[in-house]
Amino acid sequence: MASIFKLSTPSPAASLSEALRPRDSRFLSFNPSSNAINYKINLSASLRSIHSLPLKTSLRIKCSQTDGNGSPAKRTVLHDLYEKEGQSPWYDNLCRPVTDLLPLIASGVRGVTSNPAIFQKAISSSNAYNDQFRELVQAGKDIESAYWELVVKDIQDACKLFEPIYDQTDGGDGYVSVEVSPRLADDTEGTIEAAKWLHKVVDRPNVYIKIPATEACVPSIKEVIANGISVNVTLIFSLARYEAVIDAYLDGLEASGLNDLSRVTSVASFFVSRVDTLIDKALEKIGTPEALNLRGKAAVAQAALAYQLYQRKFSGPRWEALVKKGAKKQRLLWASTSVKNPAYSDTLYVAPLIGPDTVSTMPDQALQAFIDHGTVSRTIDSNASEAEGIYNALQKLGIDWSFVGSQLELEGVDSFKKSFDSLLDSLQEKANSLKLVSH
Repeated sequence: MASIFKLSTPSPAASLSEALRPRDSRFLSFNPSSNAINYKINLSASLRSIHSLPLKTSLRIKCSQTDGNGSPAKRTVLHDLYEKEGQSPWYDNLCRPVTDLLPLIASGVRGVTSNPAIFQKAISSSNAYNDQFRELVQAGKDIESAYWELVVKDIQDACKLFEPIYDQTDGGDGYVSVEVSPRLADDTEGTIEAAKWLHKVVDRPNVYIKIPATEACVPSIKEVIANGISVNVTLIFSLARYEAVIDAYLDGLEASGLNDLSRVTSVASFFVSRVDTLIDKALEKIGTPEALNLRGKAAVAQAALAYQLYQRKFSGPRWEALVKKGAKKQRLLWASTSVKNPAYSDTLYVAPLIGPDTVSTMPDQALQAFIDHGTVSRTIDSNASEAEGIYNALQKLGIDWSFVGSQLELEGVDSFKKSFDSLLDSLQEKANSLKLVSH
């Protein structure tokens, strides 16, 4: 097996194009003067200021301006993705103003995911957080407490935007995810307490508390679910760990003691592109024609097998007993869907993974590409035998799937810790400068 490879965390941008104008003016808008999000205000009007640019152009959406009347937006393939194939498209990014999400909601986006790297990018590269941060520092908050207040505000505001979807689907969709501190990835009890605390302070029905699928945190997942808290399990890179995550969800539901399980939901975030990034390097090191021919195929093959596992685990007597109490399946969520290798199709980690009861969370690159030229059809189980063949062929070449999962998990946790620490350092510097100015 090839040596350990270092993966880089994709940098989330905050952009989409004019092609994402809303088609429904009944949703929401944002009042910049009061910093409040209100219902029943014309959404389309708030989007008129977006300039018409080519779909591939990267731009910041500014949708908090209003200028009167708006025009309905075109239906996109994201609507078809959900309505025809039962897959929920989510957006993998969050920054201020959260009203940047409005045109995405109108285009068919049904939820949002965030992580420490996304907040590091958002807070360190924007002035939008300065006023709140200054108030927190002047009130004597320590840096980490101030960080969480900045994050919680964004999550609460985003939850408000997605609440109509949550209500319309009876809690099936419209979630916003926020992750516990990555410093707790090896701390079972600390993760449980952090998840309870985050759930309490955010205080929104449609928040998902993200917990990493590390060995230490799998028991945390069970306990948090048992406490009636909905969870997004993140950083899943292997089939074995995925099965452990499903079992933790089922164990948690059974241990909850609740008669109605319908409000306790979960998604399991199975990471895709990073698998190819690591395995492709190993295949290139092997160098045989067979090995080189398997580049770019490992991630989707493993994901297809994960879907088979999902179907098996959420069927049978044990699951049926939970369904009688209102339990909902823990949906598979495809994460890390941006393409790292420019030689590959820009929809490689979206188009082959379409299937019912799944979620695909996409950063800008993947989202724009799929809206522009994606095709909606059920693909996730269209060729299960081929997926199994690829998985086994890689194993025969010496690819150790267990090592791949462990290595990517280590790198994922490390990347989030570094983002988290870097952001706290930059906030400390900002706080120091504010104190100098205030004197």
